[in-house]
Amino acid sequence: MNTVLVTSTGESTGKTAITLALGLLAKERGLDVGYMKPKGTRLQSSTGKTLDEDPMLARELLDVDAEMHQLEPVVYSPTFIQGAIRGKENSEELSEVISHHFEDISEGKDLMFIEGGGSYRTGGIVDLTDADIAELLDAQVILVADYQHPSDLDDVVAAIEDIGSDRLTGVVFNRVSDASYDELETEVAPFLEARGVPVLGVVPTEKDLAGVTVQELADELGGELATDAPTDAFVERFLVGAMGGDAALRYFRRTKNAAVITGGDRANIQRAALEAPGVKCIILTGGHRPVGAVIGKAEQKGVPVLLVNGDTLSVTDRAEDIVSTGRTRDERTVERMRGLLYEHADVDAIIGDITPSGEADEDDE
Repeated sequence: MNTVLVTSTGESTGKTAITLALGLLAKERGLDVGYMKPKGTRLQSSTGKTLDEDPMLARELLDVDAEMHQLEPVVYSPTFIQGAIRGKENSEELSEVISHHFEDISEGKDLMFIEGGGSYRTGGIVDLTDADIAELLDAQVILVADYQHPSDLDDVVAAIEDIGSDRLTGVVFNRVSDASYDELETEVAPFLEARGVPVLGVVPTEKDLAGVTVQELADELGGELATDAPTDAFVERFLVGAMGGDAALRYFRRTKNAAVITGGDRANIQRAALEAPGVKCIILTGGHRPVGAVIGKAEQKGVPVLLVNGDTLSVTDRAEDIVSTGRTRDERTVERMRGLLYEHADVDAIIGDITPSGEADEDDE
């Protein structure tokens, strides 16, 4: 049996979709596939119990016959982290629990996929980073990374050093924009491969899989649209407007496909946001309506303004959760990722040359 651990340089890199898509590709080859996410980090409340939704989707799509406590042995919640800091969690005992459930789930499997938690560093306080998990379960590692600027390679190189060259199978760059694609292929990939790091995939961004539309945000947040402006633009990230107007404008201009979240009484921030071409939506908090001049300018520029109850911090948390879980947690996304990996990644190198167990038995006969 082979074991592949999929980790990432940071959160929200598409790690779940890639892990499950690889599982589907392996199943298409006739392999009996298993799945586990030792550290549950994307936590939602389900029937009174805090659970990570990723293993639930994996169980459905990959037909994994295992209980949730096996798929997710460690619920890496704020309560767990506080307990670990206070010495209430034992690293060796946690490792034993993970190993025990891994043995049960992997029995009879041709290939096991282990999904990392958060980023490759998550779990460090209990000596269970993804590198530690890979060592514990004797897994080869696929590193998933975003790429927008050459400086992003610092995170990639740091992760590679932490994982170790003996464990690392290679890197898959995900959600690569058209502007960065050629640079990755012609400069970044050769740079990494010269250091002994295979680049196994450069997956282009898919607009309908990145973020959520303004209308979806409005629906999920229970917000009121204050403008007559199109709501089909995609939002991938959020900026909190809490500084002066000039500083805000410089800040907003450095991003794209963003929504600015600020108080409804911060007219200077709202005006600055409307001057930044990468701002696709303004979300106003605190129950204040914007002045008429802001509404007029927003409609002129086609930027929707959304009014949401609650303070800026809580609204930001809710909005980020919607974006990070909305379009990356369904069967359609995984199926689309399956196609993207088939077209843009070296699936053979990732999955390995594995003979389905049934065929191996026939050969033995």
